[in-house]
Amino acid sequence: MKFEKIYYCIIIPFLIVSCGNKNNMSEVIIKKFDYPSASAIEYYDGKLYIMGDDAPNLIVLDINLTIIDSIPLILYSGKRIPKDIKPDLEASAIYSINNEPIIFLFGSGSLGPYRNTGWKYNIHTKTKDNIYLQPLYSRIKEAGIEQINIEGAAFVNDKLILVNRGNKGYPKNQFIITNEKFWQNDSSLHVAIIPFETQKDTASFKGISGLCYSKINDQLIMTVSTENTRSAYEDGTIGKSYLWIINNISEKLTSKSAKPDKIIDLEKIDSRFKGQKIESATVIKETDKLIYLALVADNDDGTSTIFKMSIKRD
Repeated sequence: MKFEKIYYCIIIPFLIVSCGNKNNMSEVIIKKFDYPSASAIEYYDGKLYIMGDDAPNLIVLDINLTIIDSIPLILYSGKRIPKDIKPDLEASAIYSINNEPIIFLFGSGSLGPYRNTGWKYNIHTKTKDNIYLQPLYSRIKEAGIEQINIEGAAFVNDKLILVNRGNKGYPKNQFIITNEKFWQNDSSLHVAIIPFETQKDTASFKGISGLCYSKINDQLIMTVSTENTRSAYEDGTIGKSYLWIINNISEKLTSKSAKPDKIIDLEKIDSRFKGQKIESATVIKETDKLIYLALVADNDDGTSTIFKMSIKRD
């Protein structure tokens, strides 16, 4: 796979929209590459792992954003799996089992049976196993979610947080809280739903597209975008993208509702975020002042874009 010749590095004002605006400086690095529909990203030990929702391979990048490996997951000879049969792997999260780092990949569940599967990939041993997610998704429906569209995942302590993205026809974002052994599908599997507060802006629905966890700060960082679609299956025109942040998330896993403590308008960081379908983010590094992130965007044309940036710790 070859990178297209698009590479930017700029320093620009960084505006955080929250309770009182704050200015900061953030370096933004942008790189476009020949890989389809990047929807999930994880960082581990100097490497970035990216999955496209219609891609047959999981790709690995080094910290300089160069593709260094491609791991086949799905048996398909083409570059992009057709929409009606793709597994739609939209969400990912890393969790250690017996000191082995495992990347979990989740199908969106928006079209059975193809999207009701997932994967476990062991970073150390490079072994991979398929996961049958239908029992989990059935419990999610029983818990009250009418339209399943899993778009983000993160482990917080020993809990798995999934996010169900809404749309204009189903204008609800919802957290799904379950245990870390969700894939075993035994009787101990418990599912709890935390709805997001209703959005005041009814003209455009902001859907959560990805999750990552800042462990040092105990913050949940969400990628969010507007999209002109009224279903979990169809794509639509992309509007604006944001980061939403919830503070002290480990204390809020039993809350009755959720809302962001901070909202970051990405277009106000860099105008080139305009029209970008930001799908997911991962924490690369944390210092006493900054959280360094990598974000991915699905360009809907067989290519993807990755961003490296930092946000201020509060």
